Amino acid sequence: MKTLLALLAAAAVATSAICSAAMAQSDAPALTVSLVTPATRDWPETVPASGWLAPWQEAVIASEAGGLRITEILADVGSRVTKGDPLVRLTQEGILADIRIQQAAVETAKANLTRARSDADRARRLRESGTVSQQSLTDVLTGELTAQAALASEEAALESQRIRLDQTEITAIDDGVITSRAARLGAVVSPGTELFRMIRQGRIEWQAEVSARDLPLLAEGLAVGLEGPHGEAFRGAVRLVSPTVDTATGRATVYIALDADTPPRPGHYVTGSIELQDTPARTVPETAIVFRDGLNYLFTVGPDNRATRARVETGRRRDGEVEITSGLDPSARVVASGGAFLSDGVLVRVAEAGQ
Repeated sequence: MKTLLALLAAAAVATSAICSAAMAQSDAPALTVSLVTPATRDWPETVPASGWLAPWQEAVIASEAGGLRITEILADVGSRVTKGDPLVRLTQEGILADIRIQQAAVETAKANLTRARSDADRARRLRESGTVSQQSLTDVLTGELTAQAALASEEAALESQRIRLDQTEITAIDDGVITSRAARLGAVVSPGTELFRMIRQGRIEWQAEVSARDLPLLAEGLAVGLEGPHGEAFRGAVRLVSPTVDTATGRATVYIALDADTPPRPGHYVTGSIELQDTPARTVPETAIVFRDGLNYLFTVGPDNRATRARVETGRRRDGEVEITSGLDPSARVVASGGAFLSDGVLVRVAEAGQ
């Protein structure tokens, strides 16, 4: 009997020790966290927008001459060119021969004009003496005028041939970036044959769509921020607000000129916001937000160092911070990061400032 009582007493002591250990373990801090208090900042009100990146203006570079063969191609897709840079050269031999023929025709016309002027001067002198008839004088003077017209015609024809020669070198019509090339070495071109396309001045714009209800808030010159296809941040300004609304979608297009500092490539679909006037925003770091079941939460820590989960509504985002529009006490101590590893009511250790 004494042995049984001793065994029961030993079991009770062991059970008590285990319970005490479990309770001590449950009160151990689950995580060391850093705390922040919500900050109030002046942030611009924004209008959300999304749309495609596209060239500001696209230029087509085509041939003005016809029946000539491409002998050199001096640019390719992606080439940055300056206005006047040669892009394609066409064969010149036939035109140079035509120019030599036309130069000879001009010289002939000049000789004919010289002879006609000499005849006309002599006829004018004879008229004073009365030894030449009026009909003969008229014929001579008409011949002089005809020779002058013939020379002008031949000189115009020579100028036309020189213009054709200039057209054998096709040049960039503006600064920009070549986006497509249809020119092929040895191809015979026709007037209007497209050879290249280019983005004028290399400028990319964002053709963003916004809700029609936001149109009264928008104006030219408003600042814009957008996120590139790989998470890069870009800035721009409203260049033009479309005067019409798409009846199918109820949205309007806003044309936004991007800053020239390495803009993203056209063809990407991106999102961003158009900035209006500044208003106060209560903000916390974006790392404080925990996204669960389609809702936003964050954890606050009370005087007892226990974490409490709070559902919040978020608004604007800027520079790694997010606006909290509801669900947060301005004086709350918020877990700055690591909330995904916490649960409601768990004990935490608060890191001292500077750790």
